[in-house]
Amino acid sequence: MKILVTGATGFIGQALCKLLAAEGHEFNVLSRRPESVALPDSTAFRWNPEAETPPVEAWAGVEAVIHLAGEPVAAKRWTEEQKRRIRDSRVVGTRNLVKGMQQAEQPAKVFISSSAVGFYGNRGDEQVDERSAPGTGFFPDVCTAWEREAQAADPLGTRVVLARTGVVLGNGGMLEKILLPFKLGVGGRLGSGKQWFPWIHLDDMVGLLHHALFNDQVSGAINAVAPNSVTNAEFTKTLGRALNRPTIFPVPEFALRILMGELANAALDSQRVFPTVALETGYEFRYAALQPALDSLLR
Repeated sequence: MKILVTGATGFIGQALCKLLAAEGHEFNVLSRRPESVALPDSTAFRWNPEAETPPVEAWAGVEAVIHLAGEPVAAKRWTEEQKRRIRDSRVVGTRNLVKGMQQAEQPAKVFISSSAVGFYGNRGDEQVDERSAPGTGFFPDVCTAWEREAQAADPLGTRVVLARTGVVLGNGGMLEKILLPFKLGVGGRLGSGKQWFPWIHLDDMVGLLHHALFNDQVSGAINAVAPNSVTNAEFTKTLGRALNRPTIFPVPEFALRILMGELANAALDSQRVFPTVALETGYEFRYAALQPALDSLLR
């Protein structure tokens, strides 16, 4: 199969493309820096997501599209300019990608577009799944608009999958950023620690995307999270056990808000998300519980 991929050089994209390449699939890759793409059996095309549709030649022979590109949410403080970049990279980028798909000689059979569990907003202890309504606020609004643009591919007869992703745990990403204070024994919960923390192991993130790509039962939203939710406090204690370090230095909510501004919402919002669609369509999680997931990454 020939697959068009955006975000192929990212944390998730690299792992997914490695698996698909091992299975013999070919890639057309869209990237701001095509010279940085080093995938076997791939052709890279330059694309500025916010400014243009992809090159026409990038669609030749493409049967599936996997769209993972987007401005990192937690890389910088949320100024108005950074919020614009976060929104436009997702909403406008996806709009331009679908416009390109509409102009292709043959529409793709399946389109997997990233989304995020931020769709649900701050829900306290309420358990939500793919049937739940969106939340309110900046990032739920971004996710709703992002998904709407992806669903514009429906009239092409393309199966559209919206992968609402939680915090992906792997050798990189968020886990890499927080490890040092925990290794030094000065890690701790964020705020009250009662907020639910939707997580998934990188192996299962890749496995779910693969599952969605080849399983025609998967259509619409799919929550890319492990089935056993934990609170931030439980995550903190489990990470401490995996590292054999104490976790006795909580970060107060007011300090987070001073340091991070509006971005603190991403750390303090509570989302108890359940992967109903993944389980109902037969996906078997390799890491359903947090302790073995962390042990596999930190041993």
